[in-house]
Amino acid sequence: MIEYISQNLWQFWTVIAVICLILELTSGDFFIMCFAIGGAVAALVSPFSNFYVQLAVFAVVSLVSIFTVRPVALKWFHRNNPDRVSNADALLGREGFVKETIEAGGFGRVAIDGDVWKAKSADGSAVEVSAKVKVVNRESTIITVETI
Repeated sequence: MIEYISQNLWQFWTVIAVICLILELTSGDFFIMCFAIGGAVAALVSPFSNFYVQLAVFAVVSLVSIFTVRPVALKWFHRNNPDRVSNADALLGREGFVKETIEAGGFGRVAIDGDVWKAKSADGSAVEVSAKVKVVNRESTIITVETI
């Protein structure tokens, strides 16, 4: 068994690379991906070198990837724009239609891009079904809308 593993170390490095890629899917910070790159390069050099050279290649390529590939990936995929909104904050300014009448001083339902949200009127007035509205505020999962 040990002879087989020592003669086929490329399989070991390939498994390391795949495991690192799977772990990267859980984190998303492009750190573990650098070790996957190191494992892939070590698998490529494994037929031509011994284990210690492969280990050195893995370490060097992983380290170089952390300082070269990771910043580029973070810049490209995680655009650190302070004005970027996500999740429910992205609803602000969006337009939709009333699905369930918004009662005066009460709540109703508004459809925005296929999602239905609990909503209240900005001025407290009633808004009828199929009226076009714009989101002006959000408190938890309740949006505040005004008629357009």
